[in-house]
Amino acid sequence: MAMVAAMAMGMRPTSGVVLLTRYKPKWVFTRSALSSSSSSKPPRRKLILYSKPECCLCDGLKEKLQAAFLLSSHDSLHDVHLEIRDITTNPCWEKEYQYEIPVLAKVLSDGTEETLPRLSPRLGVELVHKKIAEALKETD
Repeated sequence: MAMVAAMAMGMRPTSGVVLLTRYKPKWVFTRSALSSSSSSKPPRRKLILYSKPECCLCDGLKEKLQAAFLLSSHDSLHDVHLEIRDITTNPCWEKEYQYEIPVLAKVLSDGTEETLPRLSPRLGVELVHKKIAEALKETD
């Protein structure tokens, strides 16, 4: 979905990394985390979603994550940056995640990744929001 949206906006994906960020009421797709602004602070909370094109489970999780990020609550996820990585563009990612996607990982303060428990496709948006908020609190 991210690649389709990026192409619909006239962007040609040149790498396997798509960053999903929230700008006012709409989602903006950019090609990399470094493309936003060199003067801005790096995101405090970051998730990485390993996926591939034409994966219905991946697309479903992307949609639920987007909706969860828009929910208002005391555990707001508005400041979370979601980087979507297409595993077909990187042989290491493909080898590691080809049978596991979608895989959601949080980026720790030292830059390492920690894979989060798999989210069921049947979970509602509110429960996805709660699980993501809990997982991100563990690193605060």
